[in-house]
Amino acid sequence: MRRFLTTSAVLIVFFLMSSRLSLFAEGDGAGDAPADPRAVLVSSSKSASKEEVEELRSEVAAQQQTIEELKAMVQRLMGQQGSGDGHVVNAAIVQQQPAGQEDPLDVAQKSATKSGEPPLTAGWNGEHFFLTSTDGTFLLMPVGYLNTQYNFYKGDAAPSDTFSIKRARFGVQGNYGKQLDYAFLFETASSLTIRDAYVDFKPWNGFKIMGGQFKVPFSMEVGTGDTNVEFYERSIISVLYPDAGGSYRAPGIDVHGDLYGARFQYWVGLFNGQGLLTAGTTNEPEVVGRLRFSPWKNSKGWPKGLSFGGSAEHSRSKGLAHELSFSGVMNDGTYTFFPQFPINGGVARYNGFFSFLRGPLGVRGEYAQLLQKRDNIGSLTPGGIGFNTIPGVIGKGAYVSLNYLLTGEREPENAIPRVKHPVIGPPSPGESAAPGWGAWQLKFRYSWLEGRAPGATCDATTIPACPITPAIVAPFSDHTDQFSAGFNWYLNYWVLVKSDFNVDRLRNPSVQGILPQNYFVFVEGLQFRF
Repeated sequence: MRRFLTTSAVLIVFFLMSSRLSLFAEGDGAGDAPADPRAVLVSSSKSASKEEVEELRSEVAAQQQTIEELKAMVQRLMGQQGSGDGHVVNAAIVQQQPAGQEDPLDVAQKSATKSGEPPLTAGWNGEHFFLTSTDGTFLLMPVGYLNTQYNFYKGDAAPSDTFSIKRARFGVQGNYGKQLDYAFLFETASSLTIRDAYVDFKPWNGFKIMGGQFKVPFSMEVGTGDTNVEFYERSIISVLYPDAGGSYRAPGIDVHGDLYGARFQYWVGLFNGQGLLTAGTTNEPEVVGRLRFSPWKNSKGWPKGLSFGGSAEHSRSKGLAHELSFSGVMNDGTYTFFPQFPINGGVARYNGFFSFLRGPLGVRGEYAQLLQKRDNIGSLTPGGIGFNTIPGVIGKGAYVSLNYLLTGEREPENAIPRVKHPVIGPPSPGESAAPGWGAWQLKFRYSWLEGRAPGATCDATTIPACPITPAIVAPFSDHTDQFSAGFNWYLNYWVLVKSDFNVDRLRNPSVQGILPQNYFVFVEGLQFRF
């Protein structure tokens, strides 16, 4: 259809132009038309009257206007044909518009030009692609990141060497108005799972409300963005944090804010406490509170980069929901240092942390402690002892890490370093540095973790509720620690190569068949984000 319309329009133009040339030829009495139509008027003026000349000029002007209109129609038809969108406009559609209904193309053009600017603006803001309104009030940014790794293991009964995709996440984030931020992030590495889905209402800096599914604000380490963690895995004590089995995320709501120029920050939240998209199992929500102090934030001395704080969490577990104590699997998957037990009753967590950032140096540390009660839990354990209360499961651990950028970049608080001389472009946001060898960072971390589950004995001679044959719950007290060292190579602000070497020391193994020993793990990974 488009080809037919285009061909017809071209033939019409050709016919009119031929008619025009024939008119000039008849007026001059010559067999060939002059190259310039004005020459016809000049040559014919010798024998024609003034009125005839004026009439001829009017006819020429009318034909000229018709030709220009047809040319414009042909150009628009050709443009539509070249665009390949399968939609013919103007001559073919205008006649088909119902009476009183405006052409959609005209509506779009009027909307686009009403303010004198395009209605939408798309581009690159130096860090993300974006689509925004002209006044910047509404913003949409596609975001995502990919973490791939290869693990090499050495040690008796260690896992096999393997390649894996740790994360493959994609989503959008932005703002809807100046006081409402939002984010939707999906995990696609194994199965499609919602990771983050929240809105953050920010009427004032000191009072903000976030609702949806997001990270539980308990730990400094977890609060660091997944792509901003210098090591390939978080520390081994991360198993003690809330909702560790659900990527530290849970549905809920919190109130947070920055006071006194961000010298004081707070978070208070209520969550389901069961991980991703999971309903609560008791009538008591998980309650989390966190405080962070940076008293010298705006000073010029060495304490400027020092921050510290702490957090607390309380929730309740339900034995009939088959809830278990914290997982004892090492962060690199080498072994399980501590078994899991059925739990029932109150859960309490405490945390303390600090960070010191100065130039290319970054020092961070954190301590976490967990108590998971086992009230009236005996009958739920193998060889249980009725409904008697057993001492709770205790977990303790800490880490300290040291990072140093060899190429002169500054260690950021919760971000990727601004690479001064990237290996590949584009340069970091706000910088126009020449290409080079990228940014190189050395890193070291030590962490230790302890798990204890005290035993119990039930004897019918002293406790009538116990079975006739005395029952015993065995105690557990296991320890492990980890040394991690390596380097990061930032090819640019978006591409990072991580190399980690871990020494895992298993002191009191809980897995039968594994003796106390050291395991050696090398992790080589690649991270890409946009």
